[in-house]
Amino acid sequence: MSDVAEFTLNLQVLQVQGLGRIVQAEEYLCQAQWTVLKSTECSYATHSLLHRNLGLLYMAKENYEEARYHLANDIYFASCAFGTEDIRTSGGYFHLANIFYGLKKLDRADTLYTKVSEIWNKYLNNHYQVLSQARIQQIDLLGKRFETDTGLDEAQEAEAIRILTSIWNIRESTSDTAPQKTIFVLKTLVMLYHLMMNSSKAQEYAMRALDLAREQQLSDQEQNSIQDLLSLISAEDAHPVT
Repeated sequence: MSDVAEFTLNLQVLQVQGLGRIVQAEEYLCQAQWTVLKSTECSYATHSLLHRNLGLLYMAKENYEEARYHLANDIYFASCAFGTEDIRTSGGYFHLANIFYGLKKLDRADTLYTKVSEIWNKYLNNHYQVLSQARIQQIDLLGKRFETDTGLDEAQEAEAIRILTSIWNIRESTSDTAPQKTIFVLKTLVMLYHLMMNSSKAQEYAMRALDLAREQQLSDQEQNSIQDLLSLISAEDAHPVT
């Protein structure tokens, strides 16, 4: 295994484990940064991963200027590798939003939280549509149902739950003034848990969304869209995968 390949693997492990041991993390990331700088093999994705972890490190040290610098680079390299609207780029937006939120720059944080929510909502809904078409074809051809899934690995699913739940918790504090934003995140969580085949969680978040829509007297269209989600979950439960 080359130095760069080994570095990439170790950096991915570090990202999953977290940055609780700041001194050890800083030593490792300094070494990793030097490896990247002297290498001609590193991909955009590797650069993104390095800068994201450096951003998280400096957030943990409360050095927010340095953290913003590295997260901006994370977003740049992730955008080059995957595109600006990809779920793999969304983590950089999310962490940058957290910095702005902590610094009370709420308008900037709100814009980024909205972008992250929209990226995940689009991904999950598009993935569900693909699965739905495949399911129809399989039923037609084989008479069997098609198993639902997220298209994500375990780490990505955990990241999706963490990011969307965090944004929902923040949105809850502004539910009275911007209920649509809270409901949008809740509906995204519904789709995530539905694709993970966790119907109890999906129903829980759908009912939270419906209760909020009724409490805030939102439009019939909004309430009906949430009812449609509940019907979808109920229909899936009534016909388990065979």
